[in-house]
Amino acid sequence: MKKISTMLVSVGLVASMALTGCASQNASDTKASATPQSDTKTTTSAKQEKVKVRMAYWNKEDSVKSLLDLIKQKLPNIELEYQFIDNKQFDNIVATQLAAQSGPDIISVSPPTSAKYAKLGYLADLTSLADRYNDAGKNVYTTDGKLYALPGISWFEGIFYNKEIFDKLGLKPPTTFDEELKLHEALKKGGVKPQAMGAKSWEPMMKSSMGLVMNDFLSKPENKTFDVAYGLGKKTLEGSWNSSLEKWSELIKQGYITQDMLGVDYDQALDEFATGKAAMWESGPWAMEAIKKKNPNIKVDMFPFYGSTAGPGWLIGGPGVGFAANSKSKNTDAVKQVLDLISTPEGQKAFWEDNKGGSSYLKGVEFEMPSEYESVKATFKAGNVYAPWNNWGDNAQSIIEDYGKHLQELLGSKSDVSQSLKATDKKTAELVKK
Repeated sequence: MKKISTMLVSVGLVASMALTGCASQNASDTKASATPQSDTKTTTSAKQEKVKVRMAYWNKEDSVKSLLDLIKQKLPNIELEYQFIDNKQFDNIVATQLAAQSGPDIISVSPPTSAKYAKLGYLADLTSLADRYNDAGKNVYTTDGKLYALPGISWFEGIFYNKEIFDKLGLKPPTTFDEELKLHEALKKGGVKPQAMGAKSWEPMMKSSMGLVMNDFLSKPENKTFDVAYGLGKKTLEGSWNSSLEKWSELIKQGYITQDMLGVDYDQALDEFATGKAAMWESGPWAMEAIKKKNPNIKVDMFPFYGSTAGPGWLIGGPGVGFAANSKSKNTDAVKQVLDLISTPEGQKAFWEDNKGGSSYLKGVEFEMPSEYESVKATFKAGNVYAPWNNWGDNAQSIIEDYGKHLQELLGSKSDVSQSLKATDKKTAELVKK
């Protein structure tokens, strides 16, 4: 399995940008007639030089405030219009616009979406900037030897835990999955809900289960090419992931992940953890600001997903959002200026300021790991940050969503492990055939 090594800087991802437009110029006819002709031409020329660039992203603007400020300062000739589109509709809306040869000038993409759009001719070649980034970041945004998106700050997801609750009950973070199960039971006996989970979304269980799969299956040398082969329809989850998924499902069987969580969304789960109603919660650095807003005094740390044997564990993650350029943009020079600025140490630092916790893939750029991630230092040092679906090809997004929904059925007692894996394999086979 291919490891994606990260340093630490954000998960959260880059994107949203908006710059102040040209100031309107109000003048009476009398004043205008008194204005020298040369000054009027200068003003008109300045207005004409202000180029509008539209950027679409699924994260809200406050996640890149410092970056927006930097762009406004460094590129006064560009008015960057930021368009927030909810993640649920993002791909459909943007894909429809691109198919009509319109859409944003700068497009936020995931690795699978980047590959799909590149093959459809929607994206411009950004290979001229490739040498600035390390392989771990740019490989997942490279198609047919060309770079089609700039890797943003890395993202990662582990298990946050409330240090005060742990200390009060005399508990320590686990080092194996079996210890994690015992930790859940100890918290339950101590009168504390072990973990919050917004299982109304298909994502949390999808990632949680893959955490164990990475430790017990994908990390073995003989399985290092499994993900690429699976994306091509040459391997199946059924017969490969069963043992790991059966072990992970003990969280359900022992009553730690419960059916009522199917009615809990992300924000509700965040609130449970932030207010001390649950001792643990699976998420990433992008949630830290919201947690601290709800509880400024909370003391948290994070531990990774563990497997059957002790080790550094694994975090779900890798290159976050990629910044791609619309091949049909009418403002290619302005787009290149924005992407060039993002591809500098100054640009990376500005983005990191609002996304502390992940890492930059720009060569020579490193950031200090915040104290909230002390317990995952060994995981990062080992390079154990990986998202299996990043190597599943163009169909990855549809496959992981299908897989996650089958786990929701598993939690709802509507299927078992084998049925869930077989159903996902069937979906994958259909997509590969198309």
